[in-house]
Amino acid sequence: MSEAQDNVVPHTRVRSLRDAIRKVQLGEVERSDVVVELQDTERARLEMLADELKDVFKEIPDDDDQFTLQIVAGSTPRFWVDVTSHIVVGGDRQTYRFLKDTRLGRVVILETPVLDDMADCVTEYIAERILEREKAMEGDWFNSRLRQSAPNTGPAKTSRSFNWMGALAGFVIGAAVGAAGLVAFAWFANPI
Repeated sequence: MSEAQDNVVPHTRVRSLRDAIRKVQLGEVERSDVVVELQDTERARLEMLADELKDVFKEIPDDDDQFTLQIVAGSTPRFWVDVTSHIVVGGDRQTYRFLKDTRLGRVVILETPVLDDMADCVTEYIAERILEREKAMEGDWFNSRLRQSAPNTGPAKTSRSFNWMGALAGFVIGAAVGAAGLVAFAWFANPI
């Protein structure tokens, strides 16, 4: 047995913490380069979409400030259309995903790999939002106009105000008619 132990080569590997740290750092750099490349790819696709929509952006009225229309970098680059909706590139780096945050949660408006389809959807979304804003402004103007044309004769009673005296009179009359009906029923139901 001593011959077998003599033939075994002793463990010659020397561990170095410095070499291990360097190896880990190189791995992290390679991974971060991949992440940066992916983010750059996503940003480039979002910039292609923004470029496709630049003529639409020019047509938005100057006084309409509800649209953000900018790409924001981050761990996931996002193309913000307004404060509640944005577009991201999916995990496959090919698919555009148009998302809207609502009170009920996040909703996917459209998911497609086709740039033109996404550009058309964003254009329609912007058009709908502009029309909604115009309707709201028209409603405000109309309400203001109605208030100005109404005669100002003091506090106005609305049709929803409750007339307590009328309700009390109706109750008393109803109770009297009901009591008379019961007396009449009792009189004619039991002849003497």
